[in-house]
Amino acid sequence: MDLITDLMPAIPEIFLLVMACVILIADLLIRQSGRLVTYMLVLFTLMGCALITVGTHENGVVYAFHGMFVDDLMSDVLKLLTYMAVAMMLVYSRQYLTVRGLFSGEFMVLTLFATLGMMVMISANHFLTLYLGLELLSLCLYAMVALQRDSAIATEAAMKYFILGALASGLLLYGMSMLYGATGSLELGAVFHAIQSGTMPSGHTNNTLLVFGLVFVVSGLAFKLGVVPFHMWVPDVYHGAPTAMTMLIGSAPKLAAFAFTARILVEGLQPLVQQWSGMLIILSIASMALGNITAIAQTNLKRMFAYSTIAHMGFLLLGLLSGGLEGYGSAMFYAVVYVLMSLGTFGMIMLMSREGFEADTLDDFKGLNQRSPWLAFLMLLLMFSMAGVPPTVGFYAKFSVLNAVVQAGHIWLAVVAVLFSLIGAFYYLRIVKLMYFDAPESRAPIIFGQDTVLLISVNSLGVLLLGLLPNALMAVCAVSVRQSLLLH
Repeated sequence: MDLITDLMPAIPEIFLLVMACVILIADLLIRQSGRLVTYMLVLFTLMGCALITVGTHENGVVYAFHGMFVDDLMSDVLKLLTYMAVAMMLVYSRQYLTVRGLFSGEFMVLTLFATLGMMVMISANHFLTLYLGLELLSLCLYAMVALQRDSAIATEAAMKYFILGALASGLLLYGMSMLYGATGSLELGAVFHAIQSGTMPSGHTNNTLLVFGLVFVVSGLAFKLGVVPFHMWVPDVYHGAPTAMTMLIGSAPKLAAFAFTARILVEGLQPLVQQWSGMLIILSIASMALGNITAIAQTNLKRMFAYSTIAHMGFLLLGLLSGGLEGYGSAMFYAVVYVLMSLGTFGMIMLMSREGFEADTLDDFKGLNQRSPWLAFLMLLLMFSMAGVPPTVGFYAKFSVLNAVVQAGHIWLAVVAVLFSLIGAFYYLRIVKLMYFDAPESRAPIIFGQDTVLLISVNSLGVLLLGLLPNALMAVCAVSVRQSLLLH
C-alpha cells in the first residue's frame, strides 16, 4: 500500500517515461516519411501527462519517496505550463525541422526526456532528486544542440555548452555536499530546520561552511539561469543551435529553473536569506546591465534575444531576492510570461525561415509590414511585451517584480532596474521600426502551415489579452506559491 501511495504523486513522470520508451522503439518501425505518427504520439503523451497531473492533484502538499519528491499546487501549475510550452515548441518546429532533415525520432524522444528532467526538477524536495532532474535535462539539451551534425557552429555551441555545463554541475554538487556537511541532511525541509534551529551534526552552528556552500550553490543556479557572470554559454548556444533547439532552451526550462531556484533558496535556505539575497542583488544588476547594453550591438536576432534573456533573468531574480511571498509569486508570474513571449519570438523567426535561409538577422525583418501586415502586427505585440510597454503582459510582469522589490525596501534597486529596462526598450522597438518604416530586402513569399500561423496568432494575442486581464494568472501564481513554498 505504501508503494502505491508513494507512486501516486509521480504518475505523470512514470507515464512520460513509459511513453518515451514506447516512442523510442516505435520510431524504429516507422518509415522516414511517416514521422507524423511519432509527432502525434509525442503530443498525445504531453496531453496524457496534463490530464494525469490534473486528475491526481490533491489539496495541500503531498510528499513521496521518503520526502524526496513533492506534489503541490506550484509543481502542478508549472508542470501544466511546461507541457504547454513543449507542445507549442513542437508545433512551431515541425516545418522548420522537416525542411532541414532534423525532424527525427531522436529529436522528439530527447524532447520528452528533457521534459521528464524538468518535471523532476519542479517536484524535487531533496538535493539528490534536484540534481538528477537537472542532469537529465542538461544531457538532453547538449545532445539536441549538436543534432545538426554537419554544422560546425552547432557542434562548437554544443561543446561549449557541455564543458561549461559540467563545470556548473560540479559547482552545484560541491555546494550541496558542503551544505550536507554543515546540516547533516540532503532533504530541503531538514536542511531548513537544521539551519534555523542551529542543530548541526557538530553540535554548533558552522556559519562559515554554510555560507561557503551557499556561494557554490548560488553559482550553479546562476549558470542554469544564464545570469552574469555565468552567462558565457548563452549567446553562443542560442546562435549556434538550430532555432527549434534555441526555442526549447529559451522557454520551458526557465520554468524548471525557477522552481529549482525557489525550492533550494526558499524551501531549504530561507534562514540564510540575508546572505543569498545580497548575492542575487549583484547577479541581478550585472545581468540587467550587460544583457541590455550588449544586446544593442547585435545584428543577429538569436544573439540579441540571448542577451535579452540574460537581462530578463536578472529581472526574475529581483522577485526572488525580495524575500517575501509576494516577490516569489511575482517571480513565478515573470517566468511564465517570459516563456510565453520567448515561444512567440522564436516561433516568428522559424515562421519566416525557409529552406537554405534562416530569418535570424535584423535585416530579414525589414519591411515585414509590406510583405505580411498580420505577422508584422503579431511581432509588434511580442516586441512591445518584451520591452514592457502597456497594455501587454510584459509590462505587468515587470511592474509586479518592481513592486515586490519596493515593498522589500530596495527602492534604489527598482530605480536601477527601470533605467536598464528603458535601455532594453531601444533594441526591441528597433525591430518594430524596421518592420514598419524600412523597405523589405526580400520579396520572397513567406510560406507557413495553417497550424503554425494559428498558434502564433493565439500566442501573440494571448500576450495582449493577458496584459488587459492579468489578474487571473497573477492570482494563480500567488496562490500556488503561498500554498507550496511553506515558509516553515
